[in-house]
Amino acid sequence: MVPKYQSVADSLRQEIESGQYSNQQLLPTEQLLCQRFQISRQTVRRALALLENEGLITRRQGSGSRLRERTEPETLLNCAIAVVTTYISDYIFPSILRGMETVLSANSSAPLLFATQNQLSVERKILQTLLTMKELDGVLVEGTKTALPNPNLDLYQKLIDRGVRLVFINGIYPELAHIPSVLADNRSGGRMLTEHLHRRGHQNIAGIFKVDDMQGMLRYAGYAEALRDLALPFEDEHVRWYNTEQRRAFLSESFVDSVLEGFQGCSAVVCYNDEVAIRVVSQLQKRGVRVPEDMAVVSFDNSQYSELAPVHLTSLSHGPRNLGELAANLMLRLLRGEECQSETVPWQLVERESG
Repeated sequence: MVPKYQSVADSLRQEIESGQYSNQQLLPTEQLLCQRFQISRQTVRRALALLENEGLITRRQGSGSRLRERTEPETLLNCAIAVVTTYISDYIFPSILRGMETVLSANSSAPLLFATQNQLSVERKILQTLLTMKELDGVLVEGTKTALPNPNLDLYQKLIDRGVRLVFINGIYPELAHIPSVLADNRSGGRMLTEHLHRRGHQNIAGIFKVDDMQGMLRYAGYAEALRDLALPFEDEHVRWYNTEQRRAFLSESFVDSVLEGFQGCSAVVCYNDEVAIRVVSQLQKRGVRVPEDMAVVSFDNSQYSELAPVHLTSLSHGPRNLGELAANLMLRLLRGEECQSETVPWQLVERESG
């Protein structure tokens, strides 16, 4: 079930994008929105805050909410842009890449695609290839094993020294934190899922996280902080870690069983993503464990897996904002010479049957 503030934000967003409001026009007052949607002022404010985070409106106390000024950007023709991502055809990556291609193709730019398979050695070869290109304006990068020291920073610096613009998506290397990026608020997401389970009455909450990507570390940090702040028990054996090389192991029943063995006494688990969660749900059911009655399962990404799972997954979503589109637009703004700040995309909870 979608929270009320999200459905209100969706309605207003649709009206804005359909052109119902003119440039910089004031939106209806909070009082009118309360009456229209039959909701509280607090819910209205949460919906408006979401639209403000998306860059659709500006809010000023005492002046109301106003549509952000929209200007027609200068078209950039024939920019040479490369996309370096971990995967191309797996999981959520096709959607991210489609978002990038939609924006870039509208500016007559057809990106070159490279996939690292989340391997640092492959990333190095790709960067070496990029450095041989005579024409290269920008590179959209999803970092490889971003929680680990990266031996390829020298090649990134060479690209920067050549004047190539970089934009990171999903993960970034700490040494390159000054480079613009589009990131999900992963620490907040870990907290949100843990607090959601606590509201459902769960006290002993397990977690499965990825150890070699910064997303996993931050999601764990939010989970652990929520347990501490809610005075819930924390047990080391209730947290399981896996790395890139073990990703395929989740296809194995024995591996998932070994993970679940440590969750004795837990009634819920926060999973690193939907890809992990769907395997957990399937294996729990094979063991005769009911989801969510005996074990609630929640996760990140609201991918296609969330509705393919034997029990549909409660999962965090980026909402209507495609990370690929945001990153591509950020790149185009950089290439136009604009000063750009990194963007952090808030999560939205999509509640389904699993927890």
